[in-house]
Amino acid sequence: MIKNMSLLGSTGSIGTQALDVAENLNIDVIALTANKNIKVLENQTRKFKPSLICISDQNLYKELKMNLNDCFVKVVCGIDGLCEVASLNSDIVLNAVVGIAGLLPTMCAIENNNNIALANKETLVTGGYLVMEAAKKHDCAILPVDSEHSAIFQCIQGNKEKQISKIILTASGGPFFNKDRNFLEKATVEAALNHPNWNMGNKISIDSATMMNKGLELIEAVWLFNKDPKDIEIVIHPQSVLHSAVEYVDGSIIGQLGVPDMHLPIQYALTYPDRACSNARRLALTDYESLNFYKPDYQNFKCIDICRKAISKGGLYPAIVNAANEVAVELFLSGRIGFLDIERCVEAAMKMKNIGDLKSISSILQIDKKTRNFVLDYFKI
Repeated sequence: MIKNMSLLGSTGSIGTQALDVAENLNIDVIALTANKNIKVLENQTRKFKPSLICISDQNLYKELKMNLNDCFVKVVCGIDGLCEVASLNSDIVLNAVVGIAGLLPTMCAIENNNNIALANKETLVTGGYLVMEAAKKHDCAILPVDSEHSAIFQCIQGNKEKQISKIILTASGGPFFNKDRNFLEKATVEAALNHPNWNMGNKISIDSATMMNKGLELIEAVWLFNKDPKDIEIVIHPQSVLHSAVEYVDGSIIGQLGVPDMHLPIQYALTYPDRACSNARRLALTDYESLNFYKPDYQNFKCIDICRKAISKGGLYPAIVNAANEVAVELFLSGRIGFLDIERCVEAAMKMKNIGDLKSISSILQIDKKTRNFVLDYFKI
């Protein structure tokens, strides 16, 4: 089992749960990062005593450093600081940063030969080819933390990649399962954040409501498991008990089941290839009268197909989808656009001209900036 880890995004939903797991397993947390929440980061620093911490918001650097002047910890800030944390020699870097901000730190971690526990799906959505090539070159493991990808990863252990027929990626359906377009046109932020099964941050909760989250996870699965998009089936499963499954060439389906609790996939990424005792609630199948499975409603929820089209076209198109969605979600959360405007602007962004080719991380960051400006122009903001 690993002895220490660096945690990027320690104050968010995944980050705080990762610290629970680390404490339970007696894993030494040697570095922490946060975006803006200096109070929580300060408390975490005093409790876990890392040697290095980073606050992404440079305007908060002096305040955080002053608050911790009685602690033996190095404080850094900004993207350079985030990359310094990711580059720190550790048994594993758990990346729980939200958004494309997680891409550069992942690459820095890999280039410094650190294994990755990946909860930042945007890393593979935007830069999957480059990231996987770098991981191969540096012989670094990329261990999935998302519950669905962790489930798939667990289901393929001991089996051969060529014997996989398809991946079955499950989705809860989110808070708007079975709702029509008329309802979605009027959907509120409060309703969209009210996920029935999972306790997630605002951005991922909105992505779950639009079903964009499942589209992004499809792209992530393409890179993690070396599968063609057509070989990834998405199934709505409202109970969130079967976290995902793998169908093999003989017709057998192996699935991973458990309670909807992110502590479990986080822990597996940190203990792989072993397993350890967990404080998580155990699944009792008799608590459920039935487990239900449905085909996605592609007419009312178009984001999955947009993502499937993006990864099929390849190049910078997945990065365009990701950037347009990030900006649109922020605008929706602030009450400046409607719920269905999110998918509309993402679809429009896919039609941008002169997008260039995927050559480097720099090209990804350039198209990301161009797309964000496109979205603001689209909404005349």
